[in-house]
Amino acid sequence: MKRIEATVHIDKTGAVSNAIKDLVGGFTILEGNGRGSGERQTMRAGRGTGTFIAEFNKVATVSTIVDDSQVEKVTAAIIDASFTGKAGDGIIVISSVDDVINIASKKRGSEAL
Repeated sequence: MKRIEATVHIDKTGAVSNAIKDLVGGFTILEGNGRGSGERQTMRAGRGTGTFIAEFNKVATVSTIVDDSQVEKVTAAIIDASFTGKAGDGIIVISSVDDVINIASKKRGSEAL
């Protein structure tokens, strides 16, 4: 099993969610602030008389666990849904998962997904 964590621009959350909802058993979306290669937003300040560049961008991290055979399909769906071709599109991290336990059903491994 693999854990897939995709950090994408906050505006792409809906597109990524729609792209993977039929491919995975479930997923979690956490919203937050991030700082990477993307251009940060220019903000107005001081009653509109001044501007400053935001320190962070608004991002969302979409996290799911899938069987090894599903990794390529899920990551391709995330890439297609979040791609703009500009810096700051996001990053996908794939890591190995030793075991999963579904608390409600007490199933383990792939059955828990």
